[in-house]
Amino acid sequence: MDDVVPRVPEQRGPEDARQPVAEASAALRFSVLGPVRAWRGAEPLPTGSPQQRALLAALLLREGRTATAGELIDALWGDDPPSQALAAVRTYASRLRKVLSPGVLISESGGYAIRLADQHTGSSGSSGSSGSSGSSDMRGSLDLSLAQELAADAEKAKATGDLCHARALLNKALSLWDGEVLASVPGPYAEAQRARLDEWHLQLIETRMDMDLEQGGHAEAVSELTALTAAHPLRERLRELLMLALYRSGRQAEALAVYADTRRLLADELGVDPRPGLKELQQRILQADPALAEPSAPLTPEPSATPVRPAQLPATVPDFTGRTSFVSELSEVLASASAAEGRVMAVSALAGIGGVGKTTLAVHVAHQARGAFPDGQLYVDLQGAGARAAEPETVLGAFLRALGTADEAIPDSLEERAALYRSVLDGRRVLVLLDNARDAAQVRPLLPGTEGCAALVTSRVRMVDLAGAHLVDLDVMSPEEALQLFTKIVGEERVASERESALDVVAACGFLPLAIRIAASRLAARRTWTVSVLAAKLADERRRLDELQAGDLAVKATFELGYGALEPPQARAFRLLGLADGPDISLAAAAAVLDLPVEDTEDLLESLVDTSLLESAAPGRYRFHDLVRLYARACAERDEQPSGERDAAMSRLLDFYLATAAEVYAIERPGDRLVDHLEATEYPGLRFTEGSQALDWLYTEAAPLLACVRQSAGTERLRRAVDLLWAARDLTESGANSHEYETTARAMCEATRAAGDARGEGRARTTLTHPLLVSGRIQQAAEQAQLAMELAASAQDAMAMSWAANDRGLTFLHQEQYADGKPYFERSIEGYDAISNRPLEALSLCNLSRAHLGMGNVTKAVEIAQRALTAYLEIGQTLRLANGHFTLGIALTRAGRHAEALSQFFDALSVFGSHRQRLWEGTTNFRIAEVHLAAHRPAQAAQHAEQALALGCIGGDRMRGAVLTLLGRALTMLGQVDRAKVCWREALNLYEQNGGAAQAAEVRALLTPASAA
Repeated sequence: MDDVVPRVPEQRGPEDARQPVAEASAALRFSVLGPVRAWRGAEPLPTGSPQQRALLAALLLREGRTATAGELIDALWGDDPPSQALAAVRTYASRLRKVLSPGVLISESGGYAIRLADQHTGSSGSSGSSGSSGSSDMRGSLDLSLAQELAADAEKAKATGDLCHARALLNKALSLWDGEVLASVPGPYAEAQRARLDEWHLQLIETRMDMDLEQGGHAEAVSELTALTAAHPLRERLRELLMLALYRSGRQAEALAVYADTRRLLADELGVDPRPGLKELQQRILQADPALAEPSAPLTPEPSATPVRPAQLPATVPDFTGRTSFVSELSEVLASASAAEGRVMAVSALAGIGGVGKTTLAVHVAHQARGAFPDGQLYVDLQGAGARAAEPETVLGAFLRALGTADEAIPDSLEERAALYRSVLDGRRVLVLLDNARDAAQVRPLLPGTEGCAALVTSRVRMVDLAGAHLVDLDVMSPEEALQLFTKIVGEERVASERESALDVVAACGFLPLAIRIAASRLAARRTWTVSVLAAKLADERRRLDELQAGDLAVKATFELGYGALEPPQARAFRLLGLADGPDISLAAAAAVLDLPVEDTEDLLESLVDTSLLESAAPGRYRFHDLVRLYARACAERDEQPSGERDAAMSRLLDFYLATAAEVYAIERPGDRLVDHLEATEYPGLRFTEGSQALDWLYTEAAPLLACVRQSAGTERLRRAVDLLWAARDLTESGANSHEYETTARAMCEATRAAGDARGEGRARTTLTHPLLVSGRIQQAAEQAQLAMELAASAQDAMAMSWAANDRGLTFLHQEQYADGKPYFERSIEGYDAISNRPLEALSLCNLSRAHLGMGNVTKAVEIAQRALTAYLEIGQTLRLANGHFTLGIALTRAGRHAEALSQFFDALSVFGSHRQRLWEGTTNFRIAEVHLAAHRPAQAAQHAEQALALGCIGGDRMRGAVLTLLGRALTMLGQVDRAKVCWREALNLYEQNGGAAQAAEVRALLTPASAA
């Protein structure tokens, strides 16, 4: 590979950006962090014999300093140079000079140097440079110099607390290593430099791993640290990092076993004990020291208040709770108004849903900031949410009187009053609190225009058109803050004994401060009620808003004010969007609900965001607060009569999801005809130009899509909902969505059974079988697959019948009943062939290969797996092509063809990773580990086993037990016996709990003293 251009030229620093392209392409570049190589632009240059490369390396590593002939002879030959050593050095130098650019390799003071400082400016180096300590800017030319610069920048970033940037820089530096440093370069100097650079490489890795742990990447770090400790068993820092990573991953016993292995190894090899830091970490793990967890940033203290007069501010609530970050942010803006350097004026505009606590927060902050505004604080409720908002001229008249202006001096017109108001405030430091504003037009005349003054504005509308304003979007409380507020009102004694019920109450309130205050006030006024009684009352969503009223406080009334101010198209959008159950909704899905073009939909939704009745969850995504959704739904039931429009809206949403999910399925599995067997849709879905876009959509839409499926139970949309679940089956293998998918599949099974729909129920049970298989609940999966087969047969649903037969065969494979599974795969293959679904036929061929393998027919298994892979290649499959590689890899492993098996597994791993199939990534890593262990490569086996565990979704507890058993075998071969025993004990526990009697017996044998020895 000596003719391959190194990675160095691709790592372009700021100096590279300043080079003309033509010059950069002709620049000389060198690498030493691997084979010693040279390029001019992209052209590789011959570096000659090993001794000649040794001379080049010695000069490059001096970074422009002159090396005497004697030093070079020592570098190349040490204490035993040949008789013609000096002549040889001169010959090597002469040959290199011809290869490199003129003036690069220079002779001076009886020695040689490489000078590159001027190559980027267009002039060549001078051979007449004086002194032996000349310098050369190697940053753009030598991989080592670039690595040193990146490492230094990483240290600076780390010192400022920017760990993400520091880690990225270190990864760039580490990527410059390309195999063995100074590979195949002879001589004592190269040997010494190789050892130095290898040590530095390890130090950089340790630093980067430390950052990984600081940023919470402990689970992923275990795999790499396992491999590193196997390669460097006496390096205690790596052992320390591995212990910490295991501990933070919840694997305390393994962490302690690492210490035991290390202690024994150091005693056997070096006759020493572990260093104090390692001992201390062991003790802290034993004590479960909470300081071993990731550090958390301290909260910013709230500024102190200094009451002054005059003041119009309302009293702050005595039980003000939380909002620390908002208090700090707003206080900082207000403080800037009175800073020495001054500003024209500081304006903050708080926006949020009714009841979110805008006024409470603004009043609290205003009281905190009173000391900075000694000339007064003005306050007005502008009544912007009501039918008759306050007129600015009326407010100005009141403000002018409060500021000492006589009635007869107050002019009549708005413009004159605003001008006088600004004049009166000139030179004063006054805070103005404008509460409950309607819009920016109402606010503008009321703003003080002079330096030293400030304004706080609250509104349900985001005042994006208020020039210069600091905009703050106030969200609901955190669960902790909500519970604190509830407890302050109700009392610690009543809440302490029913904490879970209290959490249910604040959750039912949507963590909305007004709702929490109402609920808590009702409970405080009723001494005979318990917290659980209140929680039960709020559990009924249809009555929740009616329950949330106390005295003159009512959540529904607060929302009614905002809804009543909407234009008819806005009100319709508000009502219909509230029908969908998902946590949020995309712009495209909302357009389907409203049956409008995307552009018109976006305008409507953004206008609702501006009124704070809708939230912008992310660009192109929207969500309701839970209580607002209930109110919107109530409005839909009241105002959308008859119910046809509500049903049509939900039908369009389901059609949109089904049509788009079918498109994703088709892109992922070209040629698969499942989409031809799905229910027809009337509303179109999205189209994608590439697979990554399709997958992005599927995983982003997972929660609202599954919510839409569940909402369709008990409606005429039921069959389409089941088919949507079928088309979106990739969600079962992503890890993050598998549990919700299974819950939804169970709901669809019940709904179709209740409806007496055999076809729908057969398909629903097919969707349930897969997550059960994935999680290792084989008996349950077998029952569902058998039911699905019977139902599909009664409904003459050929697609579902073939699919269910394949699943039934898989349940036999998992139970190692290979002969029983074989006929089901053959039946599935026959069924898929009848409906011309070649991709699924190839899938069943893969499973048939596994059955033959289990029956001992290795040659037959390899042949069938090759047939399946060939079929996938002919079809042009993407995702399922990986299944073909995976199956062939298993068969080749059993055939003892390890190199070929690894090639197949790595091909599969690449595809599974790009398609986000975490389950299959984990399983493939396990199979790779099996091959490495069979080939007596325990370090690689342990590394891939750890990667399988880190993925966290490897097929249920019994599969995890298999990975841990293999990991223990690899660790034993590496001499890490104590850690291996911990892995085996955990595996044994998993097998005993999940019916793996044969596997449990195998692990018990491994744990016996004879086996351990």
